[in-house]
Amino acid sequence: MLPRGRPRALGAAALLLLLLLLFGFFLFREDLECERRERGRSGAFPCVLTPRIPLDGRPRGAAALDGDPQVDHRGHNHSDCVPPRPLPPRCELLHVAIVCAGHKSSRDVITLVKSMLFYRKNPLHLHLVTDAVARNILETLFHTWMVPAVRVSFYDADELKPQVSWIPNKHYSGLYGLMKLVLPGALPPDLARVVVLDTDVTFASDIAELWALFAHFSDEQAIGLVENQSDWYLGNLWRNHRPWPALGRGFNTGVILLRLDRLRRAGWEQMWKLTATQELLSLPATSLADQDIFNAVIKGHPGLVQPLPCVWNVQLSDHTLAERCYLEAADIKVIHWNSPKKLRVKNKHVEFFRTLHLTFLEYDGNLLRRELFGCPSPLPPEAEQLQRALAQLDEEDACLAFRQQQLLVHRVHITFLPHEPPPPRPHDVTLVAQLSMDRLQVLEALCRHWPGPMSLALYLTDAEAQQFLRFVEASAVLSARRDVAYHVVYREGPLYPINQIRNVALAQALTPYVFLSDIDFLPAHSLYDYLRASIEQLQLGGGRKAALVVPAFETLHYHFSFPSSKAELLALLDTGSLYTFRYHEWPRGHAPTDYARWREAQAPYRVQWAADYEPYVVVPRDCPRYDPRFVGFGWNKVAHIVELDAQDYELLVLPEAFAIHLPHTPSPDISRFRSSTAYRDCLQALKEEFHQDLSRRYGAAALKYLTALRQP
Repeated sequence: MLPRGRPRALGAAALLLLLLLLFGFFLFREDLECERRERGRSGAFPCVLTPRIPLDGRPRGAAALDGDPQVDHRGHNHSDCVPPRPLPPRCELLHVAIVCAGHKSSRDVITLVKSMLFYRKNPLHLHLVTDAVARNILETLFHTWMVPAVRVSFYDADELKPQVSWIPNKHYSGLYGLMKLVLPGALPPDLARVVVLDTDVTFASDIAELWALFAHFSDEQAIGLVENQSDWYLGNLWRNHRPWPALGRGFNTGVILLRLDRLRRAGWEQMWKLTATQELLSLPATSLADQDIFNAVIKGHPGLVQPLPCVWNVQLSDHTLAERCYLEAADIKVIHWNSPKKLRVKNKHVEFFRTLHLTFLEYDGNLLRRELFGCPSPLPPEAEQLQRALAQLDEEDACLAFRQQQLLVHRVHITFLPHEPPPPRPHDVTLVAQLSMDRLQVLEALCRHWPGPMSLALYLTDAEAQQFLRFVEASAVLSARRDVAYHVVYREGPLYPINQIRNVALAQALTPYVFLSDIDFLPAHSLYDYLRASIEQLQLGGGRKAALVVPAFETLHYHFSFPSSKAELLALLDTGSLYTFRYHEWPRGHAPTDYARWREAQAPYRVQWAADYEPYVVVPRDCPRYDPRFVGFGWNKVAHIVELDAQDYELLVLPEAFAIHLPHTPSPDISRFRSSTAYRDCLQALKEEFHQDLSRRYGAAALKYLTALRQP
C-alpha cells in the first residue's frame, strides 16, 4: 500500500504532466499548421513571410539559405509565423511593370504574360517600358489578342535612358537592366503599388497571391524582395571577386513588390543616385545592373525591405542554391531564368523547370481570351464589335464557317525574329508572301534567289512558332539574313485565312514597292536588281499607277536546273521541262500575260484585265489590301487584281522577269475545293458579294466585272 500522502503528490504531478503535454501539443499544432500553410495544403499563403533582418545584417527565417543557427531544421522562425492574409478582392485591379527591349525580350514577355493569364483571377494593368522595336511588336500583339480585363500602357524607354546612362554596367541587359530604378518616377503619380517583373520569369501560381503580400509590409517597408539564392554577394565565388554591398546574400530583383507612394515620399530618386555615386567611387561598374544598386540602398536603409518567401523567385543561375528552397516547398510560385544561358543553364533539376516554362511557351494563347469568372469587365472595343458581328450571322447559313473565318481577328506577332530594316532607297522592293508550317523547306532556296528584303507572314500555332524558331536558328542561310521579317499569325478557325495573312505581310513591308508573290515560287536570280531598275526606268515614282507583271512558270520535277536567263528558260519551255503556270489546270489565270508576246518582247508591254486573271505583280506599298472574305482556296488573288484594275492600275508585263513554281503536295483547302460541292458553292456566293461591294464603291465602272463573272 502507498502512504496516504502520495496520492495528492501524484495528482499534482499528473496535472503538471498533463499541462506540459497540452502545451507541447499546442506548440506541435502551431508548428504543424505553419508547415501545412507553407506547403500550400490549405490554399493560404506561407506563414514564413516576415524573416527579420537583425542588426548584423544577415536575413533570418525561411528566406535564409545558409543554415543560420537561429533557425530550426525546417527553416522556421516561429516568431515570424503570422496568420495568412486573404487574397485581394476578385475584381481588384493588379498592376504589373515590365521593362522590355528588342525582339527576343518581346517573345519572353509574351511567355511571361501567358503564365500570368493562365492562373489569374483579377483584372491586370500591364505597364510596359519599351524601346521602339518592342512597343511596335507588343502593341500589335495585344491589340489583336483582345484579352478581356487586361489593360496595357507603354512608356518610352528612350526618354528614361538619360536617368541611368551615366552608370557603368557590365550586365548583358545593358541600360535596360537599370530602368527599374526609375519606375517610381516614370509610372503614373497616383499609382501606389506595382509588381515589377523581369522578362525571364514564369508564373506557376495566381499573381494575386503575390499581390496579397503587400499586406505584410510594415508602415516603413516599401520594397518586397526574395533573397538572392547564390553566394554572389558574399564575395566567395572566386578569387578577387568584389561584389556591391548587400545585406548577407542580398536580394534578387527579378520579382519586386514596390510601394511607389512610400518610395516617392522617402526621396527614392535622390537615395539611389547618391548611393550609386558613392559606390562607383570604389567600384568600376555594376555587374548585376539594378540589383546591385537596390542592394546597396537596402544595405544603408534595411527598414525599406520586406523579405518575401523564396518560392516567389526560384532562381536558376549557374551558382544557384535554390534547391534548398524548392525541395522544401510543396508549391513553387515563380521560376526565374536569371542566367545569360536561360533554359540552357546546368542544373540537376532543370528539366522540371524547363518543362514548366515550355508549357507556357507553346500554350495556345487563344485559350487565354476567356472572360474572368465572377468579375464583369468590359471587352476591348474590337472584341465587342467582333462579338456583335458574329451574333448577327445566320446559324443556318451553309457558308457560316466562311463568314466566321472572315470575321476572326487573329493574334499577330510581327517581327518574330530579329530584323534590321533596309536603308531607305527610292526604288527598293520587298518580296511579300505567306506560308504555313509545311512550306518551311522552301525558305532557304528563296533566300538564295532573292537577296533583297522580304516580309513573310506565317500561319502557325504557338507550338509551331517555337519549331519555326528552332528551324531558323539551325539554318546557316536563314540565321544570317537580317533583312527578312517574319510575322506570325496565330492559327484559329477551320479555314486558311490566306488574304488576312497576306495583308499582315504587306502591311509590314518597309520599302516603297512590293513584289506580291507566293512562297512556292522561286524568282529569277537577277529579278531583285531587274525590278529596281525597271521601276526607275518606267518612272513609277512620279505618280504613275502601274502593276508590273512577273510572268509565272512551273515545273513538275522536284529536281531541275534553274535557268539563269530568259534564253535558258525558253529552252526548257520548248523541251517540256517547264510550262506556263497552271497551263494544264487553270489557263485563264495567266493567259492575259500573253506568253507568246513575252517570248519576243524587248520592252515592257501593257495587257488588259480579263476575268480570273491573277498574275504576280510589283506594286507600290500603299496598294489596295487583299479582300479578307476570301479564305481557303479560290479567287483570293483574282479579287486583288480586280481591285487594282478598278483603281486604274496599268498592267505592264516585264520582258526579262520570271518566277518558277515548285511542285508540292496539295493543300487541305484545295482538296476541299475539289471534293466538296458546298465549298465551291460558298466560294461562288463570296464572289457575288464581292462584286456587289465593287458596284457600291466604283459604280457603273464595276459593271464589266459583274458581266465577266456571269460568263460560263
